[in-house]
Amino acid sequence: MADFLLIHGSCHGAWCWRDLIPQLQALGHTARAIDMPGHANDTTPISEVTLDTCGKAILAASTPDTLIVGHSWGGYPISAAAEINPDAMRELIYLSAYLPISGMSLVGMSKLQKDQPLVGAVIRSEDKTSFTVDPDRIRDLFYHDCSDEVVAFATASLRPQVIKPQVTPLTVTERFASVPKSYIQTLYDHTIPPDFQLELAKDIAEDRIYSMPTSHSPFFSDPKGLAALLDRISK
Repeated sequence: MADFLLIHGSCHGAWCWRDLIPQLQALGHTARAIDMPGHANDTTPISEVTLDTCGKAILAASTPDTLIVGHSWGGYPISAAAEINPDAMRELIYLSAYLPISGMSLVGMSKLQKDQPLVGAVIRSEDKTSFTVDPDRIRDLFYHDCSDEVVAFATASLRPQVIKPQVTPLTVTERFASVPKSYIQTLYDHTIPPDFQLELAKDIAEDRIYSMPTSHSPFFSDPKGLAALLDRISK
């Protein structure tokens, strides 16, 4: 069976995989989640959080047999990890995630979207080092098909997102290109438009692109379905 390492998106943490991990374990897989440096319960000072440190944190938790799942902005640090050491993982799985264009930052890539769902929802800290999301927009952006319990749990768990890793360009080479990749498109996503997700996945083989009829957060809205799809990808 497979070993999954789960990497969260902006403002989230390992906690967001709460419902998916037991579903993967029920299928016989191992599944682990970590907090990115400076996020959730990780105590790394914001001043020390970079895209490179995020990539290295992933490598420290990965093995050559690990399938690394990156959600949303998590697509960037998993890509950085692959560029550093492509032999430290079996596959990268992008879950409604940014797949980098070499030389661009995540923020730069987000500006390529025709639609900009996050405009007006992002609130920067006074020192411009992190951001949060407007509480009135959280449900619609991330969890519009989730239960009230999930929305309450997630909203209470969200933490500021460090900005520096997201404005740092990532150059990827044949090292990154050598790692097998899959993409999971979320069809009713209010954060990363579904059409833009397909643009992000344009260099991935067509038979390795999948879709789910969910919001941006299938790990909460359909954890059983997401586990079944990850099980299928791992075969």
